Amino acid sequence: MSVHLVGGGWSPEGDPAVTSTFLAEAAARAAGGGRMVPRIAVLIVVDGGTPSEEYRVGYPASLRAVAACDPVVTIVAAGESFAPSVLTDVDGLLVGGGLTPAYHAAVDELVEEIRLLVADGLPYLGFSAGAMIAADRAIVGGWRINGIAVCPEETSEDLDEVTVVEGLGLVDLAVDVHAAQWGTLSRLVAATEAGLVDGGVAIDEKTVLVVGDEGFAVFGEGSVWQVLDEPAGVIVGTLGG
Repeated sequence: MSVHLVGGGWSPEGDPAVTSTFLAEAAARAAGGGRMVPRIAVLIVVDGGTPSEEYRVGYPASLRAVAACDPVVTIVAAGESFAPSVLTDVDGLLVGGGLTPAYHAAVDELVEEIRLLVADGLPYLGFSAGAMIAADRAIVGGWRINGIAVCPEETSEDLDEVTVVEGLGLVDLAVDVHAAQWGTLSRLVAATEAGLVDGGVAIDEKTVLVVGDEGFAVFGEGSVWQVLDEPAGVIVGTLGG
């Protein structure tokens, strides 16, 4: 089973290129337990109007357009935490998009259990914010480093300085999202240059990086930008599809 990191972007009709592998893994886990249709825990944190009502309803429903599944949606408000029971008897875990710091706080009580479940083979899909917090050292927002702008202020997630925290620890690289669409690749580059993280990936919308025991794969419409901290300086390239 794998960790699926999605850079954002979705369609009500579903996005097979991005989600089909995750759903297939969840179905395989369900079948191993004697269940015909996989139960997918979908965790969403709402801060004001973010994410939109359309996303809250439409994104879980879009999974069913790709493959048979039973999305079990739990929504909490920013400042609240998810109960451990959301992880009970599920075949896959999807952590959605919205305000990244709010998601990081909301899953705090679940971190150890999520790590254990994923290590045991539970497939994880992080969409936007859910992808960012999957890292061991997670960028959760900010648009300046030492007062200098490194990305558009609109991508700040209500934080001023670029902020890095302990994440879920499912992947050993930092993750940024909406790379081409929001201009966040520069934040990852700057964070690497400043020593806040040891490099990582910035993922375009409608694109997924799948990380498994046997390596990685890229699917979808966009690119996954790899940022490496080398002795000669920070190097940027793309990971193959």
